[in-house]
Amino acid sequence: MTPPTASPIDLAVIGGSGLYKFPGLGNAVRRAVDTPYGPASGEVVVGDFAGRRVAFLARHGEGHTLPPHRVNYRANLWALHALGARRVVGVNAVGGIRDDMGPRAIVVPDQIIDYTHGRYTSFCDVDGAEVKHIDFSEPYTAALRRDLLAAAARAGVAAIDGGCYGATQGPRLETRAEIARMKRDGCDLVGMTGMPEAALARELELEYACLALVANYAAGCGDEAEISIEEIFAHLAAATAEVPKIIGALLEA
Repeated sequence: MTPPTASPIDLAVIGGSGLYKFPGLGNAVRRAVDTPYGPASGEVVVGDFAGRRVAFLARHGEGHTLPPHRVNYRANLWALHALGARRVVGVNAVGGIRDDMGPRAIVVPDQIIDYTHGRYTSFCDVDGAEVKHIDFSEPYTAALRRDLLAAAARAGVAAIDGGCYGATQGPRLETRAEIARMKRDGCDLVGMTGMPEAALARELELEYACLALVANYAAGCGDEAEISIEEIFAHLAAATAEVPKIIGALLEA
């Protein structure tokens, strides 16, 4: 099933934990979109930013009411596509596994491993839908990744190029043993919302890339014996403050 076409939107941003509204979005209007997959996480806010039309959707809802495994990823992507978005940046809070991906780091990953279960992972999961075997060798759109990295450089924001995102079920954090396994698998980051979002975007032929904001070292990877939720949100707030700078530079280009 193909979403209806709408007026072009230059960029859609999906906000993760800590990013529930997009700062500086002018002339904003709220759009509720009916989808064949049920309600999205909330209304899509469409407005002007850096001279362009931007759509913003809070992945967890504006009050963070949806845990990662309960997010309606299909409805979210469908709604953005139906409103005219063709490029999507997913902002994701993550834990760092690799040594150089510590708290407050910003990463533009290039690979992903899916450890989630029980989620609707495809638009093909309805009777009568066309079965699409998408090429997912490179899960993020290379051109949009390059543009994000270049935008970060122009904005004076340090961003790490590349890395493997391990998507876990949540909402609990992972055990040390689980992170050790993920590290052996080649994961550099761990988060709970990277999949099936990336795959669904590919099915809709959207350009999609991820801005991963490191809130903490994953279990067993930092110096602290226990991960503090207060520290996570403090680090996340600092990294989130850099997102509008990157998005602004991306749009101005």
